[in-house]
Amino acid sequence: MNTRTRVLTGTALALALGAGTFGAVSASATPASAPASAEAAAPAAKKSDDKNFTTSTHLTVEAASRAAQAALQAAAKENQKVTVAVVDRNGNTIVTLRGDGAGPQSYESAQRKAYTAVSWNAPTSVLAGRLAQTPNLKDIPGTLFLGGGTPVQFKGAPVAGVGVAGAPSGDLDEKFAKAGVDALDK
Repeated sequence: MNTRTRVLTGTALALALGAGTFGAVSASATPASAPASAEAAAPAAKKSDDKNFTTSTHLTVEAASRAAQAALQAAAKENQKVTVAVVDRNGNTIVTLRGDGAGPQSYESAQRKAYTAVSWNAPTSVLAGRLAQTPNLKDIPGTLFLGGGTPVQFKGAPVAGVGVAGAPSGDLDEKFAKAGVDALDK
């Protein structure tokens, strides 16, 4: 880089920093009467904004861990090597426990079953039966229409899903997932 380019680059950088600093100082400078008018406007703004927001219920990490552990223990009692996943209402994984000896495919399958159950607020075994009428359901990304996923409900609304994969049948996977959901009632 030649001297002229360095000088121009340095000058441009200095001007940009100076403008940013001036803008920050100008933005923080407020007239003395501003706080009173801002306080008066705040309650009105709050009331009108309340209708734009909603509150949702989510499982705590502790509750999700308890559900996953209960499902894993139910499978262990029957000598089944499974993976358990618990996802929130949006399908984000809260906790995943891969049991000793569980197959590598069980990790993703458990998450997808949990996601499918919470998305439709129904056990995945029920949803698998719907594929006969609507075969395109299986094309929805992230879903898995095999038994083993159970929704967690709060006041009738889905708030999480428990998915289990790795047992020889979807019925067993779902039995263990239900044991996880049932642990939340205790």
